Amino acid sequence: MESPLHITPFSIQIEAEILSDLRERIRKTRWPDQAPSAAWEQGTDLEYLRQLLAYWADEFDWQAQERELNAFHQFRTELDGVHIHFVHERARHGHGIPLILTHGWPSTFVELLPLVPFLTDPHAHGIDGPAFDVVIPSLPGYGFSERPRQVGVNYQHVAGLWHRLMRGLGYERYGAQGGDFGAGIATFMALKNPEPMIGVHLSNLEIAPYTGSEARPLSAAERTYREHNEAFWQEEYGYKAIQSTKPQTLGYALNDSPAGLAAWILEKWRSWADSRGKLDERISRDFLLTTVTLYWVTQTITSSMRDYFDNDNRRFRITLGPQEFVDVPTAIAVFANNFVDEGTPPREWAERLYNVRRWTPMPSGGHFAPAEEPELLARDIAAFFAGL
Repeated sequence: MESPLHITPFSIQIEAEILSDLRERIRKTRWPDQAPSAAWEQGTDLEYLRQLLAYWADEFDWQAQERELNAFHQFRTELDGVHIHFVHERARHGHGIPLILTHGWPSTFVELLPLVPFLTDPHAHGIDGPAFDVVIPSLPGYGFSERPRQVGVNYQHVAGLWHRLMRGLGYERYGAQGGDFGAGIATFMALKNPEPMIGVHLSNLEIAPYTGSEARPLSAAERTYREHNEAFWQEEYGYKAIQSTKPQTLGYALNDSPAGLAAWILEKWRSWADSRGKLDERISRDFLLTTVTLYWVTQTITSSMRDYFDNDNRRFRITLGPQEFVDVPTAIAVFANNFVDEGTPPREWAERLYNVRRWTPMPSGGHFAPAEEPELLARDIAAFFAGL
């Protein structure tokens, strides 16, 4: 028998001195020169960042965002000797289906909060489907969750933590949903410990299936997807190369400079969201700055980047064998509308690894689907679990 979890209520309270120091650092930013090419071609655009940081220093109301975040029921517990932060919102009426939602990088638990009203009270939003008890943990080393002081805190490790968390909350059977690293964690929850899993829902694909000599030949659609995806990584791989090898070196700069932190994070939000290149028109500045501010005030950008060292570094990377398959019923909502297109996976690609029961190409929304299209995503989640 595992000992019961000691769970304590948690609320966000950032000291005024930290916020004052942040604003002072923003105002003292030492700016580089403008790149001699089109805006954004060499990275975050100077004029965009100047305007955003002026708003961050002089108009952004963190206290208002803090009050909104504290309207959700937040808690902390200890797992493997580290404190893990999570939101736990129960179904508004009756018994909900337990569902753990996991974010990725460069995101936080805040990305998933727009799903809460749709999932906990679906009928109030015109959704004909079951209600859920929603659990939203912060990944280890993100925001208010600590990261173990060890290497190898990968998908499989965190999947084990999430199983313990759900059992500690009293749930014997539950589902998992996620995107980015969250999709990888949900996958390994089902792959390594399928017994308690009702179903898995993914908003993008994170884990590549086995395609070695024992696999069936790639279809034409799969070959096209792989070629497109490889071209995408030729453009986008720079951040991953350094984060999977030298995250500590980069961390000194991002932990010390609000401008550097915002530039590093928001360039990815623009590229990977369905932004059409105009991020402010797709996602509010207050939402984006809440995300960046959480990294800043908790000083967790460096520990968050260690996810790449632990998941993508050649020494630790998990590769699947020909017999590994997720038998748990799986739904995949295909939010393949990133501004920088990484390709649209065909269903047969996903079926190499998953027992795909539902496949939903989405008309809009990209990598950060819970923030971009929460109702579309929530409806798909509800429809999937309603059919299990």
